[in-house]
Amino acid sequence: MQLLCKIALALIVLVVVGAATAVGVLVRHGLSARDHPTALETLVARQMRHLAVPRSAQQASNPVPATADVLAEARAHFADHCASCHGNDGSGQTEIGQHLYPKAPDMREADTQALSDGELFSIIHNGIRLTGMPAWGDTSPDEDQESWQLVHFIRHLPQLSPEELEEMKTLNPQSPHEKEENEAEETFLQGEDTPSSTPPHHH
Repeated sequence: MQLLCKIALALIVLVVVGAATAVGVLVRHGLSARDHPTALETLVARQMRHLAVPRSAQQASNPVPATADVLAEARAHFADHCASCHGNDGSGQTEIGQHLYPKAPDMREADTQALSDGELFSIIHNGIRLTGMPAWGDTSPDEDQESWQLVHFIRHLPQLSPEELEEMKTLNPQSPHEKEENEAEETFLQGEDTPSSTPPHHH
């Protein structure tokens, strides 16, 4: 009994000290998204992510077969919807991904690859609170299918080929300015005259 009391007291002291430390850091540095999460924040965030996924979802198996067609569809979907934050290769090394708090993870690494298929599906489908990860799914079977396909693609990220990356570049969303530049480059490469931006003067 005395041992349990001592353990409980030690835990309370740790919580109080941790909270005081966090408040001190907050007062000194504020809440800038430029900062890197502390080791304690990272640990708590991972635990919360794990606890946020129901046990039944954690143990769910992917019902979609990992065929070449499924991977192709998922690759196109990822390039169009996910790459702006996560990068085509899943590294998270994008302007948006690196300015989030916490930053977009490198999904090729063990922290993501060690998650179960059910956990990955839940994160894609339901998002993660207090992060930049939105909830992409709804209750329709089509949305379920797309989320499960993306689980297969995330598993494939460590083996992504240069050819697949090149294909994904053509599928990334483009701003009107980027489209204009690409069309002008394509016109030049085909040996055609680039249309002049200045209209001809008529006498």
